[in-house]
Amino acid sequence: MERIHQIIGQWVNSKLAMKSFTQAAVIFCAMMLFSSCATSPEDAGISEGEINAEATKAYAEIKAKSKISQNKEWTAMVQRVAQRIAKASGENFQWEYVLIDSPEVNAWCMPGGKIAVYTGIMPVLKTEGALAAVLGHEVAHATLRHGMMGYARAKQNNYWGLAIAGAAVLGGELVCKTDNCKKMAQLGGIAAGFAVTFIDRKFSRDDESSADKSGQIYMARAGYDPREAMNLWDRMKAANGGKSLPEFVSTHPSDDKRKAQLNAWLAAAEAEYQKAPQKFGVGEVIR
Repeated sequence: MERIHQIIGQWVNSKLAMKSFTQAAVIFCAMMLFSSCATSPEDAGISEGEINAEATKAYAEIKAKSKISQNKEWTAMVQRVAQRIAKASGENFQWEYVLIDSPEVNAWCMPGGKIAVYTGIMPVLKTEGALAAVLGHEVAHATLRHGMMGYARAKQNNYWGLAIAGAAVLGGELVCKTDNCKKMAQLGGIAAGFAVTFIDRKFSRDDESSADKSGQIYMARAGYDPREAMNLWDRMKAANGGKSLPEFVSTHPSDDKRKAQLNAWLAAAEAEYQKAPQKFGVGEVIR
């Protein structure tokens, strides 16, 4: 393991040309394959509280170095939907919400409840209810603790520091698959580490399904029509328009099976919707 660290460190310091991309990627993959077999963050010697604290620092860096949206209507919508979803989740996180002025069709929730929505996703969503579906899904990843083990292993094996260094040297070209990750990597520091070890990772099919299921329940409890979760994926598909897939879709695969699952879970979600103290339907139209 130590030898792998030395090899990667030498590569980063030398700033090799992009022709070495494949070679470096293989080394990174090898390093992760030889990572600890710990089954929880605690087994890796890192507590959930420590991970949440790192997320808080990374989130502060991202906000400080990003352009915050001045669209008052959209900002108010993100704030109220995020607050409702957070409450519906029942999780006692230190919740924070921000709307970042950037064209990415994306949104995420870091461990500990740090939420970001990008202005590029708002016109695609079309309704407040669809925003609730997106935030329900992303919040569910956080409440279900998805992705924490990848982060914990990275910290345990010193991959964290190497990820920050590699991301800073190449603007994320080495380790990032998405434009959002590359932009965050360029911020440097803790934000870069989170971009590589958390924001950019693809969740497993089981993780995605459980986040879809819980997210649909959260939006229903928050007072939004759970059927809008299915409409969301139709709009994401339409947003493609023959071009590359929106980032939210590329890192959160959408297919017929996924939509069928949401439909299968609809009865349970509608039961929660009927119990909601306030009902907003699909909410306001996004203009």
